[in-house]
This record gives sequence, structure tokens and C-alpha cells, in this order.
Amino acid sequence: MCGIVGYIGKRKASEILINGLKRLEYRGYDSSGVALYENDKINILKQQGKVNQLDRMIPHDMVKSNIGIAHTRWATHGFPNYENAHPHTDNSKEIAIVHNGIIENYSAIKKKLLQDGYTFESDTDTEVLAVFIGALYKKTKNLEQAVRLALNEVDGTYGIAVVSSYEPDKIIAARLGSPMILGIGEDEYILASDAAAIIAHTKQVIYLEDKEMVVVRGDGYSTKTIDNLATTGDIKEIDFDIEQIEKSGYEHFMLKEIFEQPDSIRNSLRGRLIIDKGNVRLGGLNSVRDKLLRAKRIILTACGTSWHAALTAEYLIEQLAHIPVEVEYASEFRYRNPIIGPDDIVFALSQSGETLDTLAAIKEAQLKGATTLGIVNVVGSTIARETEAGIYLHAGPEIGVASTKAYTSQLTVMALIALYLGRQRYLSQLDGKRIGSEMMALPDKITSILAQTDKIKEIADQYYQVTNCLYLGRGVNFPLALEGALKLKEISYIHAEGYPAAEMKHGPIALIDENMPIIFIATQDEIYDKVLSNIEEVRTRRGKVIAIANEGDTRIASLANHVIYIPNTLPMLNPILAVVPLQLLSYYIAIKLGRDVDQPRNLAKSVTVE
Repeated sequence: MCGIVGYIGKRKASEILINGLKRLEYRGYDSSGVALYENDKINILKQQGKVNQLDRMIPHDMVKSNIGIAHTRWATHGFPNYENAHPHTDNSKEIAIVHNGIIENYSAIKKKLLQDGYTFESDTDTEVLAVFIGALYKKTKNLEQAVRLALNEVDGTYGIAVVSSYEPDKIIAARLGSPMILGIGEDEYILASDAAAIIAHTKQVIYLEDKEMVVVRGDGYSTKTIDNLATTGDIKEIDFDIEQIEKSGYEHFMLKEIFEQPDSIRNSLRGRLIIDKGNVRLGGLNSVRDKLLRAKRIILTACGTSWHAALTAEYLIEQLAHIPVEVEYASEFRYRNPIIGPDDIVFALSQSGETLDTLAAIKEAQLKGATTLGIVNVVGSTIARETEAGIYLHAGPEIGVASTKAYTSQLTVMALIALYLGRQRYLSQLDGKRIGSEMMALPDKITSILAQTDKIKEIADQYYQVTNCLYLGRGVNFPLALEGALKLKEISYIHAEGYPAAEMKHGPIALIDENMPIIFIATQDEIYDKVLSNIEEVRTRRGKVIAIANEGDTRIASLANHVIYIPNTLPMLNPILAVVPLQLLSYYIAIKLGRDVDQPRNLAKSVTVE
């Protein structure tokens, strides 16, 4: 959700900042801008639209500055136009800031500043913060103190970076609820809201904690709280390589990440399955093992695609471990005063580990005494640090805004957790071995599905002009119907809905006609015959049926207009395989429509605002 980059060192700042923004553009791409200190003043260049447009307007050969900050925006306060683009300055134009997050009390601060004679050029909460810092600097004549005082007065969330011509030898950065990382290079420092902008320069980083700030100079840095207490600033190492955030010959990151799923699932499984014992080793949960065994209830909380993974996990955990599971939208969780007790386990699912709604749900659960555990992809992320224990996905960086490989890794990890809990309770070793063996076979089975891209592309060519689409599944495949519909909506902008197949006749059947494709997840399980009956109902209304079915199914071809076959596996694992053709179908439809599949309109990768 918005991208921040800052640089101070001996190299040309403009090129490093722009390249960093390009790495972060998946976090926001409504507008972008840079602030560079040169010729005794802060020079601001910003542009509505994507970073390439900003890059073209910067005369890199003429700009020699070696200090600056930059931002790519996902609009919250104010339209995505030039005036609202970051960086913003105070009234003197001598202090510039970039900001992620939302200042909730900005209206009250703005009202007071207006009364004091200050003026504003944009509709953003960020400019209010910039002007506020400028007003405090007039009193303190100390940039660090002005920033600290301002941040102690604001409510909401922030990741900020500040530069000023008053003190041109430093960048000040801070965070609360929105990530900020300091990269430590050789005679240079790179600040960013995401490690993807740092990895090209160094792997040595410090992840700022909430209410922590860093003052960075060309020859060093110091970390402290916004209350002016020194902190240690522990140095960590980024756990991925730059090659993982390159397209590597693929036309889009999304397609690359779809094809990376055999490897990402292998990485999620690696070292965790003990096949000969039918068991699971989850070191990240060792410290809470006794609490898990005593759990009376498990609550899964998440947003978006992660919520769909949580819904699938509900089926798996209840089936294998016989523990009651509830799935909650994180965005609603804390506002309804949920009933939570000390015997409850709350799993928070978030790919980025920074989703603000999910963080808020964690804090609500902790306040009421529950054990909170994180399931995240990004090492060192806020949810990983704020929860008592948890598991990393190890899916690798995901750049495409619409999640693919992180989703299947979430499903894989939740299946591991279900098996882990089941073996601790009721599940036999024989059943554990059978499930574990099938899980180990998933990567190769996905590889065989990926060989069907030409067939899926042909189906996309027939249906890319539709305006509505219905996805239907039953049991563990119902959440997959939701995810399939979401993928189509996200990247093609075609309206789509996911439903339990049995619910079709309770309303959605009114939509079906000869122009509407209906995608059925019709894998063979205990309710397979019921799904075939639902397909018959659609055929009677002349709907076009696209079925995802298991290899060897001899009945489905006579009922569906198109069938995409996937390898056989255990019914509980079918969603991990069946989602792959749904991802490809959405991808090829969106490509046929000319959509920007990596950066769909109005979306951002990491949602760090409410």
C-alpha cells in the first residue's frame, strides 16, 4: 500500500530512487514523485500515473544529488492527481515528506494550522503532517525533534521519510503500523517500505518497530523511539535474492508466479513432513504446542484471498483434528466485540504480514487473552513479530498484485497445520502417511496442470467478452469458487460471483442464460453426484458450463461444454490443484482484454490502511 524509498550515500540518488520505486510499484501506482536536495534547496518532481512517466521527466544526467526520498502512491485521502501526489512539503518548501498510512486526526490538526495562518495545496492527510512538522521546526529549530513531536500528536498509522534543506545531511524515518526498513550498504543507506527496493544494494537491514525512528546520515545512523529513548536496531538479513523479483523471461509477474507454484509449494513443505511417521514438524509452533493441544476453538482471521485460504482451512482442521473452527473477516473482527477466551487460538493469515485490518484483529484477540499465531510470507513482517508464534510460507516474493503462489502456499501450510493437529489428537499414523504422501506429490501434479495452458487459453478466447460469470463448488471447493471469482474480478474487471453450488437455486439461477459461463469445481468426492445434478440445472437454463474435473472422470464430458482435467488427489487437497486452472483462465481472459494483470486498477499488494 504505497511505496517509499530513500537514499543517502555517494551515488546519484535519483537513479536509485526511481529504480526502487519501480520495484515497489505493485504497492501503489496512482502517482509518484521524488524530493532531492540540490543547490541548497529541496527539489520536488512528481507525476500522476506510473513510475515510468516520472522517470522520463527527471534529467538524471543533470541531477547530481546524493540524498533524497521518493514515493509511489495508492490513493486514500484525495484523488490520484498531481496535487495529491507525494512528496509533500511544509509551507516554507524546505521540508519534504513521503508517507504511507492514514493520519486519522488530520482534520483537527489542519483546522488548528489554518487558524495559525498556514495554507494547504492538496487534499491529503500527508500534507497536513508535513506542514505540522514545519510549524514545529519553526519553534524547535531541530528537525529530529520536530518530527518526534509531530508523531506524538498524530493518531493513525504511518511509515514516513523526511528530508530538509535546513539539515541537508540526514533523512529521518519512522513507522507505526506501516513498514519501514533501513538497508545498510557500503558507505550508503537505503530506506524503503519493502525489502524489494533494497535487495539490489544490500541484504543487511533493520526492520523498524512501531513508534521507532531512525536518523540516517552519510556516515551512520541511530535508532530511537519517538519518545527519544535509544533502541538497539538489530541487523537482519533479507532472505531472498534479486533474481526472485525479476520476470525471468515471462511476460508478466503473475504468469511467472503461477508457474513458480510447484517450487513454492515444495518450499512450503520442505523439512516439515515426516512421511514415514505420517507426522508434521512445525518448529514455529513448538513454543505453543501445549496451548494448541488444549485449544477449545480455533479462529482464523484474514482479508481477501487470505480469507479464502482460511475458509478452506476450516474444512481441513475440523475434518482432521475435530476442533471447532470459525473464520472471521479481519476488517470486521474487532468492531463486533467478539467472544474470545484464553483457550482460543487465533491464526492470522496475511501474505505480506502487514495487513492493517489483520494486525488490528490480532491486537483485539491479544487484549482478550487468546493465543495469536501468524501465517505470513514475509520474514520480519509486523504480524510475524507481533504474534506469539507462527509459520512462514516460504513462497518467495510475490510481485503480482493478484495473489497466486502465496495463496497455494497458504493452503499448503494450513493443510500441514491440520495434519499436525490431527496427529496430535485422533488421526492414525496410516492416515497421516497417506495424506503426507499426497501432499508431497502436489508439485509434480501442478506441473502437469501447467502443461494445459494452450487449452485454457482457447477457453479464455471464447469467453473474454462476457460481462458476468458464476463460480460454483461444494464442500471444501466452495472457498475455491470464491477465490476463482475474485481472481477474475481483480484482473479482468469482469463481474463474477462465487457460491456454494447448492445455493444456486436459491437466487443466482435467475442470472443464468445462454450467454453466461458457469465454472464448476466438479472434482470427485462424496458429494460429486450432487454437483452433477447442479450442472444439469444449469444446462436446463442453457448456461455454458466450464468444469474442473479429475482425470479419469468419464461422466463429466457429456455434461459440460468444456472440461479442464486435473490429477487425482485426496478430496481435501483438491483446492490446491484446482485453483491453478482458475488462475490461468483469469490471466488469459485479462490478457485478451488488454488489462494490466500485474497492476490492476485501484488495487495494491499490501493493504496497510483500513
